[in-house]
Amino acid sequence: MLRGWSSHQNPWVVGNTIRTVASALQLVATSPFDLILSDIGLPDGTGHELMQQVAQKYQIPGVALTGYGMEDDLNRSRDVGFAAHVVKPVDIAQLQSVIERVSAA
Repeated sequence: MLRGWSSHQNPWVVGNTIRTVASALQLVATSPFDLILSDIGLPDGTGHELMQQVAQKYQIPGVALTGYGMEDDLNRSRDVGFAAHVVKPVDIAQLQSVIERVSAA
């Protein structure tokens, strides 16, 4: 999760590494964030489940960063509220560009 994103600063100035859907939902309920960057496969659920709840309750944009890249995967990500779906492995410049685009929307 990212907060205070600016393309003119170090993009990772303020961020939290969260490994579960439950901990992400707990943190987003108590702290403001500008963007969710989530894998799809999480130990206690999926990034899709996380994004669906975050999009409904908090309207925070999200980027799926995952190894799943089939057309159905991209459609599912869009359907649950991810603003972008990036398939691993990813080039850091590409990821930065996607984050900037999603943050500016």
